[in-house]
Amino acid sequence: MTLTIPQRNSLVQEYLWCIDSVIKQNYSLLKAAHLDRDDVYQSLAMRLIRAVELYDSDNKAGKTLKGYIFMSLRFALRTCSSAQAQYGFRGAPHYLPNAVVPMSALDESDPYWEMRIAA
Repeated sequence: MTLTIPQRNSLVQEYLWCIDSVIKQNYSLLKAAHLDRDDVYQSLAMRLIRAVELYDSDNKAGKTLKGYIFMSLRFALRTCSSAQAQYGFRGAPHYLPNAVVPMSALDESDPYWEMRIAA
């Protein structure tokens, strides 16, 4: 089923409450991972939009839109606490506590590191 943008936006507004529910259910995870609530909310809002766009009502598995949204948001919440999301490291392992990278390592691995940081 293909949605128009106004239809999609209407569904997203209807299910915005799901984001608050997932955050409330996993508040201890946010605190333990030192995640900013607003950053998590923004990530989950992007995932909500994507979930509404990707939902296939013709799917024979019988998952409702609400169920699909909750599943997507819970998965997105786990990726919010990943090292890549927290520190911006591509290819980083999922769990990388207290990551510190010396500037000399950046200089050795990429001669254009200063331009990449400035961008």
